[in-house]
Parts: sequence; structure tokens; C-alpha cells
Amino acid sequence: MKIDHPLPQTIREIEHLEIPLPDGTRLAARVWMPEGAEARPVPAILEYIPYRKNDKTLERDHARAPWMAAQGYAYVRVDLRGTGESEGLMTDEYTETELQDGCDLIAWIAAQGWCDGGVGIVGISWGGFNGLQLAALRPPALKAVVTICSTDDRYADDIHYMGGTVLGDHLSWASVMFGINTLPPDPAHVGDRWRAMWEERLDRSGLWLENWMQHQTRDDFWKHGSVCEDFSDIEVPVYAVSGWADGYCRAVFRLVEHLKGPVKGLVGPWAHRYPHLGEPGPAIDWLSEEVRWWDQWMKGRDTGIADEPPLRVFLQDHARPQTHYDSREGAWIDLLAWPSPEITREAFALDAEGGLGKGGKDGILDVCSPLWVGRHGGKWCSYGHPGDQPGDQRREDAGSLTFETAPLDADRHMVGDANLVLTFKVDRPVAQVAARLMDVAPCGAATRVSYGLLNLTHRGSHEQPETLVPGQSYTVTVPLKHVAQTFRTGHRIRLGLSTSYFPIAWPAPEPVTLSVVTPESWLELPLCDAVPEAVEAAFGPARAAEPLALDVARAPGATWQLYEDVDTGRLGIEVTDDEGAATIVRQDFFHGARGQERYSILPDDPLSAEGETSWTHEMRRDDWSVKTVTRTRMTCTATDYLVTARLEAFLNGECIRDLDWNVRIPRNHN
Repeated sequence: MKIDHPLPQTIREIEHLEIPLPDGTRLAARVWMPEGAEARPVPAILEYIPYRKNDKTLERDHARAPWMAAQGYAYVRVDLRGTGESEGLMTDEYTETELQDGCDLIAWIAAQGWCDGGVGIVGISWGGFNGLQLAALRPPALKAVVTICSTDDRYADDIHYMGGTVLGDHLSWASVMFGINTLPPDPAHVGDRWRAMWEERLDRSGLWLENWMQHQTRDDFWKHGSVCEDFSDIEVPVYAVSGWADGYCRAVFRLVEHLKGPVKGLVGPWAHRYPHLGEPGPAIDWLSEEVRWWDQWMKGRDTGIADEPPLRVFLQDHARPQTHYDSREGAWIDLLAWPSPEITREAFALDAEGGLGKGGKDGILDVCSPLWVGRHGGKWCSYGHPGDQPGDQRREDAGSLTFETAPLDADRHMVGDANLVLTFKVDRPVAQVAARLMDVAPCGAATRVSYGLLNLTHRGSHEQPETLVPGQSYTVTVPLKHVAQTFRTGHRIRLGLSTSYFPIAWPAPEPVTLSVVTPESWLELPLCDAVPEAVEAAFGPARAAEPLALDVARAPGATWQLYEDVDTGRLGIEVTDDEGAATIVRQDFFHGARGQERYSILPDDPLSAEGETSWTHEMRRDDWSVKTVTRTRMTCTATDYLVTARLEAFLNGECIRDLDWNVRIPRNHN
């Protein structure tokens, strides 16, 4: 990454600023702005998230915020109510209170002497979500949005549910926030109030997983904050960004298709990361691209970005299957519209002899997958960590029903979302199907290109699921994730179908036999034979400001291990996510965090599924030290999900909180 030093103009940083809200609550902010902005006001960019501006995100913020400020913007990084040094309490994501606070923040920023009255909002993940949600509320000072790795649909396309199945990342994400919600404000900024603020968080933030599990269908809880309910609510320009390895790439295509105002989409090969930190690479000079967007819509400069094609994607070449990529080969291509007239949807029939193509022998094929299918699927949302992308799919195929083309006689380029039209019968009232699309090399190695999940009780609606009648025939469409991928000449395209995909998806309560009616089932692929010309020099190399000075005690790292207990037959995955530990030199503030996840199951008993997570956080300065430990465990019966959790909080080595949860949530067609 290119480090810009010195920056093109002097930057003023305000380490801690308290912003008053109309109800008297004060939110904590860190602000970077050009020196002299009070005399020569500039537009402001807001990033509004719960991840602690004073420590957890400071390294990342320090690499981008000063750089943006040097381009003539005030960068305002605000902690949500009840997080970091902000007052109040946070009890869930994207609440009405959070969004009203956001509107009030935008108005406050616009009224400051250093702001010219215009505000943009940017964010990745949480900040990408609430950026869209705030845009839909139309605060007058909001001029433009950059939303990265986010979604327009909180139920159908978020970390909680996929195709109506309960995601394993649902537990993982809940445990991340369980840990973050235990952290205190920094006494250096809030003084003696810190302990009362901390204890309120410990006692009242709650167990979010319990709440989320009580909403297993697409009810009003998930519709709130889902801007797809009415795309016309968003009128300001929106730049939507994601990556193929990210969980959220589908939203980019829907936003480009449905937003009526200026909109631009970008999808690279990346996991859940900012594009200038993109992995798998190539990372890009995203900060310059972002400034082009802000300059166009907030400074009135013609940067040319408004005249460019609305969608740019990275067309991936074949890559051998592996669970982590440093970089992917491919090329950037532009699409003049979405849906694109350059793309044709071609049907590949499933036949009873395992063929995938123009049709063949008719018949009905059965599959009842062992529950180890899915162990090589990676995470629903990859973070670019070793192990969290799918490995060689031949092991998964051994427990699946597979259909395969003949070797391709020419390169085929897929751009968009595949669909599986599936006619089937089942022998149980609750069932699910996982569909995997693979690129099979001549040597036999199978790389997963895309996949989709569907809880078959949701075949008509995510709002009103209906149990299945054993033996009755149904036809459904299973949507697969968008991707842009070249299948090379001589390779084969393979479809794999399984009745489970744990731990990406929690299994149905009973083993299920799925009977696929091949004459009435086909795979629909979006193919582009005349692939658009590659965009030469689409982006420069990644760049950023000077890195934050850290005294590193433990480097970040991640591990992903598969295991098998040969005595019991239990199969599992153990994941370690170590955020590392370091002292922020200029603040003399030490912080560290380490998470662990463990998922396991018996190969023939869906009620044996277990998920266990834990997070340990530590913070200290001088003679003040805090440590919190959170643990969550999820199991199930045929009728209920069972969740136990524990929170321990320590001040200077003394335990001041030891809280437990033990809840039972009825299964609802899951």
C-alpha cells in the first residue's frame, strides 16, 4: 500500500468531541478536518458505528480519515449511543433511536462553523446499513452515501438468515456484539462517569441472540431498516460496494437496479473489507475513488464519475480451490445497465444420469446428506482470514447429489445470479436444500463459485412459511449468490445438491430425503459470451495516510481447524479470531481481544448440532484495567432452540459482574 506522507495539507484532529442530542444524550466523536476549516468551511463525511472510535477502529480510521480530510473534508467518526464514550444504552442494531440519533447528528454537523452545510455518510457493514437507512429518512443536509458490504434487506440477505435457514454466522455475530457491549468508556474522556456508564451496559444491553431467534420469519422486526421495502425513499446519490467473498454482494445489484437517483456499483474479489484493504486482492486505490464520488456530489466538481457505467465488477478467472487467497486473477469489466442486455440466461437441464445440459434421461433421484456436508463451505461472510473460504468441494460432493456438464468447448463467462428451478418431493414436513455451483478443473479439483440455500417451508413466502406434505410434488426457485466468473475451455460446470449445509446453516430437525424430479428441474446461468472489454488501469494501487503508532504485544491472527472425535463420531470446526493486543502509543492505552468459535455435529443426528462461542476483551492504562469474558452456547431439540450465555466482568482483577442467561426459543418452520 502506498503511504501518502506528507499529506497535501495540514490536518487538525479532535480526539474527543461530545455532540449533544435533543434529548440531552451526548455522543462521542473523533474529528479530522483541514486546518483553518472554521474560516473556510468544508463538506463533512460521517461514519456512525458502534465499534469504538478511541481504540477498536482507530488503526483503520487513522489510515483513511486524515487522508480524506487532506482532500478537503471534515471526517466525523461517531460512536453510537451506548458504545465507546457515547452516553446512553444500545440494545439492538438499527433501532428507531439509532436512526433518529443519526438524523440529529447530520443536522448538528451541518450547523457547525467548519462545515459548509453538506454531509455525506460512509460505512462498511453496520455503517453501510445505517447509511442506507438514514438516506431513506431524507435528512435535509445529507447529500450522498457510500455504502460498503451492506444490505437493503435485513432478513433475506443479512448475517441472520439465508433463504429462511438460520445461519451459523447468526450465532457468531451475536457473540461479537455480546462482547463489544461489555466494554466501558475510556475514563480519560468521560471522567468519573465511566463506571456508571459501564455498569448500565453490563446490566441492560441484553442477549441479542435471544431477540433475533424470536423472529425466524420476515416480520416487521426485519422489515424495519430494510430499504428494499420502498427504494423510492432514497433520493440522494448512492455508491454501493462489495466483494464476491463478502456475504453482501447481492445488494449492490439490487440497488443499481432499483434506485432512481444517481447510483454506482462496484464488486471486487474481496471479502468483508474496505477495498483499499481488499483481500483477496487486488486491493485498489479506493480512497481516491471515494473522493471522486464526494467531489461530484458534495463539491459540485465534474469528476466524470456521474457519466461512467453504473456497474463495474471483477470478472474472476479460475482459481484452484483453497480456503484463503492472497489474490485472484481476473479483469475489471463495466456493465452499461443492470439487468444487462449483454447477459443471456441459459437453462441447463438436470438429468437422471447426473448430466447438466440440454436434457437426457428422465427420472427421480434421492439424496439424504450426511451432516458433515458443509464443513468445507467456509463462512457465510468471509473476512479474508485463513480457512474462511470454501475448500475443495469434492469432499462435499461425496455427500451430495451432483450434476455436471461435459467439458466446455469454449470459455463461458457468468455474470450475475444463477437460479435453480427445482421440482421435488420430501419425506418430512420441514426440509432445506443447499445448491452449490462449482468450476471443475480437468484434474478434478472443484472450486465453489456460488451457492444458495432455501428452507423449503419458505417456498411461497418468507413471511408465512408452510410445512411440507410428505410425498407431494413442489416446484421452487433457489436463488444463488451473484458472481462474475470465467469457466475455462475444458473445465466442467457442476451443481451439487444437499439436504444440509452445517455450520453455514442450522439443520432441519429430522433427517430428510429429498427426491429431485429431473425432467422438471434445471439450472439457469447468466452467461455473457461476448464479455465486455476489460477496463485497463481501472484503479491505481491502494493508498492511505500514515499508519497509527502501536506497541504490539500480540499480532492479530486467525486459525480454522477441522476435527473428528473418532470415539463419538462427532465432527467439528474450531475457529480462532485473534484481533491481537497493542498499546496505542499516543494514548498510552492497551487493548486486546480474542474470539473462539466451535461448531460440531454427529453425521446422522441433526439434533446433535452445537455452536459455542467466546470473546475475551482486555483494556488498561496505568493502574486501571478491565477484562470481560462472554460465552454463548446454542443447541436444539426437535421443537426448540436452546441458548445459554454467561458474562463475566473484571475491574482491576476483581469480578464485579457474573451474569447468566438460559433461554428456550420455539422453532418456527426451521
